[in-house]
Amino acid sequence: MATTGLPRSTQVDVSRVTESLEMIAPLWSVWILMTLSAQPLRYAEIKPRLPWLNDGTLHPKLRKLTDCGLVERTEVAQGHVTYGLTGRGADLMPVLTVIAAWGEKHLEKPLVKNKDTGTLEPVTQVAPAQNIEDTLALIGPRHATPILWALKARGASSAKALSAAAMPSYRLSNIYPQVDRLVEDGLVRKDGRAYELTATGHALAPVYRALSAWAAGRPLADADTHPLWGQSPAATQTTSGPWLTIQPRVPAPAAPAPAAAAPALSTQPAATAWKPTDLFSHQIPVRPVTLPQAGGHRR
Repeated sequence: MATTGLPRSTQVDVSRVTESLEMIAPLWSVWILMTLSAQPLRYAEIKPRLPWLNDGTLHPKLRKLTDCGLVERTEVAQGHVTYGLTGRGADLMPVLTVIAAWGEKHLEKPLVKNKDTGTLEPVTQVAPAQNIEDTLALIGPRHATPILWALKARGASSAKALSAAAMPSYRLSNIYPQVDRLVEDGLVRKDGRAYELTATGHALAPVYRALSAWAAGRPLADADTHPLWGQSPAATQTTSGPWLTIQPRVPAPAAPAPAAAAPALSTQPAATAWKPTDLFSHQIPVRPVTLPQAGGHRR
């Protein structure tokens, strides 16, 4: 378990959430889980839905998600193997809905080139899968969650106090690149010598409540009772500076193969399945677009 200077109960909570993020944050993991959300599929049925992932990428991803207990491999008959979500994987789907909602509200829309004018314009809608993955790129790095958790618990803190709470086994100098990245990402602000959560950082409350409930094996309906993230201050600031944590993308297919019929995206924790359009709403750029420093979070 990762060591922090936070109270024991909080430390256990942070460790569980951090381990959960390590399972789902790696590139393309969310897309695979969402693809399997409606029903178990054979490998040959998964591949057309994620055609830009070659065998050397898709096979290890499926194996890793199976090892994590989110996907199960079932041999239906000789030569007939299916992949589907385990109970834990299915329970994660409504949590992904919460994460997608945060990304839709707080992440700046990516820019794409207008085919007629050639100018860069924000897309009108971002696929939930992309919102989820981009949100996880913010909070998934190793020390991000402990730092955000410490600032939520302690309020405005100096670098020294924050280091003692979130990274006690590291030298003080190691806290600066970690917290400065969160400042660049707009989740933390620096006021003099003190760091504190921005309104956007405070707005992560439903994301962390949902992740904490899932990590502890509790129903998502219990998430609002979280002792630390249960209440959030009114957030008038919904975006704060461009965010810089980005993993390079490869082009997604313009017209992905249709999946089996599935209900529309649901916010109910009972059973969340995902439509093909929840995976693809626009062409994914080959690499991040460089934006001006002003504005919301950059994808």
